[in-house]
Amino acid sequence: MAGKVAARLTELGIVLPPAPVPVATYVGFVTVGKLVHVAGVGPTWGKEIRHAGKVGGDLSFEDGYAAARLTALNLLAHMQVACDGDLDRIARCVKLLCLVNTTADYMDAQKVANGATDVLTEIFGQDNRPARSTTTAPSLPMNIAFEADGVFLLH
Repeated sequence: MAGKVAARLTELGIVLPPAPVPVATYVGFVTVGKLVHVAGVGPTWGKEIRHAGKVGGDLSFEDGYAAARLTALNLLAHMQVACDGDLDRIARCVKLLCLVNTTADYMDAQKVANGATDVLTEIFGQDNRPARSTTTAPSLPMNIAFEADGVFLLH
């Protein structure tokens, strides 16, 4: 990993986790032209789930925000593979779909999802914020607190 994005990650003290391994019958990403569609990932580091449970129940807002942040880094870990290690090939994240595992009455899922958007903004800049959709989920695979998939544009 070399270049501006790698330097920015170092400046921010961010280390990317290893790219997640799909847990069912799908691939981690698909490249179509200049768009890379990254499959849903969660707040894992390798095979270790770092944030499990329901936000608003057994997890605080801060836990959910941290889960969203780590999830976005897992999206970038897939992008590192998709870009053969050169994250400077990423022009921007175009779109995120965020799912937050919450209690039925939790009303701040959009603020939890800011964890994902905020870290991407820190890395790629304010002018490159993605479009985003966020919803709650009554459960997510392996009881993860947060899941996101993303679409990235390559230069």
